[in-house]
Amino acid sequence: MKTQLFLSSAVAAIALAACGPAEEAAAPADTETAETTDATDTAETATAEVTNPLLTAWDTPYGAPPFDQIEEAHFLPAYEVALASHRAEIEAIATNPDAPTFENTLLAMENAGADLTRISRVFFNLTSSASNDEIRAIQREMSPRLAAHSASITLNADLFARIETLYNSLDELDLTAQQRRLVEVTHRNFTRAGAQLEGADRERFAEVRSQLAGLYTQFSQNEQADREAWTLPLSEEDLAGLPDYIVSAAAGAAADRGMDGHVITLARSSVEPFLQTSPNREQREIAWRAWNSRGSNDNANNNADTIRQILSLRREQANMLGYESFAHYRTGGTMAGTPDAAIALMEQVWWPARERALEEAADIEAMIAADGLDHALEGWDWRYYTSQVRAERFDLDETEVKNYFELDKMIEAQFYVATRLFGVTFNERTDIQTYHEDVRVWEMLNADGEVVGLFYGDYFARPGKRGGAWMSSFRAQNGINGDIPIIINNCNYNKPADGEPALVSFTDASTLFHEFGHGLHGLLSSTDFPSLAGTSVDRDFVEFPAQIYEHWLEQPEILERFAVHYETGEPIPADMLERLMAAGTFNQGFATVEFLNSGFVDMAYHLNEDPASLDIPSFEAATLESRQSPEQIPMRHRSTHFLHTFAGEGYSAGYYSYLWAGVLDTDGFEAFTEAGDIFDPATAQALLDSVFSAGNSEPAMDAYVGFRGREPQVGALLRDRGFAEAEG
Repeated sequence: MKTQLFLSSAVAAIALAACGPAEEAAAPADTETAETTDATDTAETATAEVTNPLLTAWDTPYGAPPFDQIEEAHFLPAYEVALASHRAEIEAIATNPDAPTFENTLLAMENAGADLTRISRVFFNLTSSASNDEIRAIQREMSPRLAAHSASITLNADLFARIETLYNSLDELDLTAQQRRLVEVTHRNFTRAGAQLEGADRERFAEVRSQLAGLYTQFSQNEQADREAWTLPLSEEDLAGLPDYIVSAAAGAAADRGMDGHVITLARSSVEPFLQTSPNREQREIAWRAWNSRGSNDNANNNADTIRQILSLRREQANMLGYESFAHYRTGGTMAGTPDAAIALMEQVWWPARERALEEAADIEAMIAADGLDHALEGWDWRYYTSQVRAERFDLDETEVKNYFELDKMIEAQFYVATRLFGVTFNERTDIQTYHEDVRVWEMLNADGEVVGLFYGDYFARPGKRGGAWMSSFRAQNGINGDIPIIINNCNYNKPADGEPALVSFTDASTLFHEFGHGLHGLLSSTDFPSLAGTSVDRDFVEFPAQIYEHWLEQPEILERFAVHYETGEPIPADMLERLMAAGTFNQGFATVEFLNSGFVDMAYHLNEDPASLDIPSFEAATLESRQSPEQIPMRHRSTHFLHTFAGEGYSAGYYSYLWAGVLDTDGFEAFTEAGDIFDPATAQALLDSVFSAGNSEPAMDAYVGFRGREPQVGALLRDRGFAEAEG
């Protein structure tokens, strides 16, 4: 999963651009163009303000985006007006002749750039969820321009002087705890964005940020183009060996592309089930190689040089700020604190995970031999034989299991858990405009029946939508003006044929719960200032609310209630449920090694001293060989399609954070099991108060301790993955 964060105010987005994901930091074009937009014709600007829906008040339920009125042609004119307005607001704050106060500096910054924030939230959600050639062209133009605009603010010497004055006087000011926290966070973010640089370094830093923004857009668009260009046509003979749900999805994928017949695509929801179930080894190899080579093919979408440029610029950026490497820079703003601490955590899990993966490989090799085959185990065999070993060992048929996991029931389950834990309920609205017919919208109500959030669910794969699953927002919670949050979850499940139910795997259902955990982190936010709201927390803490929420799906109490047969309504049989839970740690060696392969390579890239000369495939191979990684298990995300790391800075030198959060979520959920009730009211209240509603109102470790009563311990993670024997 990649969490897509849009910060609560334009100023906060700018201050955090250097350490945010692509959708924040990117936003592309050149500095000169950005700085000359004040010349926009006054009459044209006035007309745009009247006719452009992005620049007018939204007379919609809860101020939701009026997608029935917004067109691609509205974005560039709206950006021109919003950029000019925000520049004027920032200049007024920076040059205010009055001595800096919290109100005339920090609060004024929080309120500035409202139009720019609103436009960007809508636009960058569309670049991920409903892109097309026109949107991609606008993204290529605007990403560097927005990065340049961001730099012009964080590198504004007068503005930073006011922030620093407040920061240096914190103990003398009569501030609330959140006001003090906002000063501290803003000062840290400006410093990390180069505010203390001078002269040529200041100018070069701004140039680097703009260049990186363009490269992030280029990387993501190359990956999407390579992924969407590939299909594997299936004959009637090929279809005969596949489960019905894959046949149906393959027909839908062909129809979406205006093709006849059936095709497998490189959407994870298409290719992974095919690799798990297709008896045609030759076709599995073709699909596996295509899946792993996205962005590294001999065509215009090759990302190797883009990676080298990104790494070189990041290292230069970190060095200018006084850091040894970009890895030191990135981890310096997280719970881990240093690359060594992040690597040490990965090392602690690596060796028991590798040992388990080798045991899993031996099981697969035995099955290959039992089938009378003499070929070696390869990457394209692992998922296929693993599914057979799993079915044999736990007597689980994936098609049969899916019959009990209807998407609508799983959505109902995620809402039910939120109600039991946090007292909120959800009411679907069909009168709110969306950007695609598949998108659904719900109100979130508190215990008093007040609407306190709006939630969008976009669950199906389609052309123009990037792969994976993520959470983002159209509006963050704003304690200043009372705006409720508007949050969206994106997944990429296969859309069923008309009239057919959407059946998902248990893994898909876990992803649904994961993203809704992120969604609740935004929806339940209750902070005084938008820059501290929701998911605006340390990168290696942001996954904690999502990953702990997954645990509720695994509880028999939830599955017995919501995992019901889509035709009969009968609950999942007790013996099947028992076998499903017993299979929970199955193949964890593979899954953990696959993840850690990407984590080690990500960190190694950002510690490398000469990234400009890297040979990408050789560097990957050497890093994995140094860990004695099994050859059949590649990186979960190979470099040339590693969106987490190279489509932005959100998870760069930070992919390890999923494992870090794994320590938090397994240790954290044990608080509920220790209480003897997965909905224990006191534990749930502590989780709400310290985590889900608190945003970035205190340091992440303080927030965790506030919930758990102590710092996290790694033992729970090892037990959860079946590695308990390695503990100690």
